[in-house]
Amino acid sequence: MRKIFLLLSLLLTVSLFSNNGKNLAKQLGLSASAKVATQWARVFKKNKKMIKYGIDKLSNTDKNILKAYLISHAADSDTPEAAGM
Repeated sequence: MRKIFLLLSLLLTVSLFSNNGKNLAKQLGLSASAKVATQWARVFKKNKKMIKYGIDKLSNTDKNILKAYLISHAADSDTPEAAGM
């Protein structure tokens, strides 16, 4: 019973983080499939690029969540955001 509860809690947590990343991207007008994963990683390495996309205004936690979402749903990922990619 305890193992099932832990598994369900883990799945719920992962689900909330992925939705939050999608919502953050939507709020900033970003599409994960607009760039490949390495391009998204470079965006988060340079403050000038983060300012360009409005990412600089987010908390560090939100930046990490957004970065994970954008990279995991980039154009070259196994699960791109855009259909048919």
